[in-house]
Amino acid sequence: MAEATPTTTPKRKKAKRTVAAGQVHVQATFNNTIITFTDANGGALAASSAGACGFRGSKKGTAYAAQVATEKAGQAAKQQYGFSRAEVFLKGVGLGRDAAVRALAGLDIQVEGIRDVTGVPHGGVRPRKARRV
Repeated sequence: MAEATPTTTPKRKKAKRTVAAGQVHVQATFNNTIITFTDANGGALAASSAGACGFRGSKKGTAYAAQVATEKAGQAAKQQYGFSRAEVFLKGVGLGRDAAVRALAGLDIQVEGIRDVTGVPHGGVRPRKARRV
């Protein structure tokens, strides 16, 4: 009997994708700050948050925690994808808004524009039923 030898195809190395310009989405709430680096279409490349960087409790909402989270995600995006230019989208009212943009400048990522995309309520919720006495 002839032994069946499994035919293995040589594994090809995945082509390194370079994304020089993209978007940075910053969601800054009072409790946490989430940073996401995306390509021009919005596909996520790298992400981090204050909680993922080891901050807990009320420290997650601080400007310093947002700075650390931005540096962590920014280093990953620069190293893996060659990220160098970004349009920044800010959402929320937390302390991490300004700190995240400043941290981007410290990473030598050129900020091409800053846009505030915080949701604005229009109409609001239905009011309570009138109280009968």
